[in-house]
Amino acid sequence: MSKKLIIYTTFFVLLSGSFMAYYAFMIKESRGSWIGKEKLPVLGAPGHTVQGFSFTDQDSNQVTQDNVKGKIYVAEYFFTTCTNICPVMNKNMEKVYAKYKDKPNFLILSHTSDPDYDSVRVLKAYAEQHGADPKNWHFLTGDKRQLYKLARESYLVDDGTFTGEDDFIHTQWFALVDGDGRIRGLYEGTKVKDVDKLIADIDRLMQE
Repeated sequence: MSKKLIIYTTFFVLLSGSFMAYYAFMIKESRGSWIGKEKLPVLGAPGHTVQGFSFTDQDSNQVTQDNVKGKIYVAEYFFTTCTNICPVMNKNMEKVYAKYKDKPNFLILSHTSDPDYDSVRVLKAYAEQHGADPKNWHFLTGDKRQLYKLARESYLVDDGTFTGEDDFIHTQWFALVDGDGRIRGLYEGTKVKDVDKLIADIDRLMQE
């Protein structure tokens, strides 16, 4: 091989390597992974984020938007006297909690749909049944209208509108929220397949 051919070959190898590195970088920027895995979608209208809130957890602590700032969390709605979907949902949520309970940047917010009955004392007993540590799994109660407003307008887990004190939310959906308050996924909490996908998506989100 001539010296000139060696120079040309080396040049084209280096040029190809540069293009490949640039392409890999563009994949990383647009999809969030060097291997081309797409980032999780952002749900809701452009610019949609979770609104401000203030509720009380099972230890009588106030939980606000400041507590979740910069953290990944899963939000759900349930009520302690439910004998239908809620026990299944929170049994599945235990699986999520078991995997991430030692992660300082992860939380679960379980909001009651029945604040008239689900007092702090009731939520405390319910949380203990699920082995929930209040430092990272909060069972929340508060003003019913505000709870429902957050479910419908922020977490997108119910498509109804508030109709008064007889209104009731009974939804099986879990919402995955990122550190910027954006909804990154909705999952049926009664389905093992969906819960497994939620866990996989939390892993992906932690890598973004």
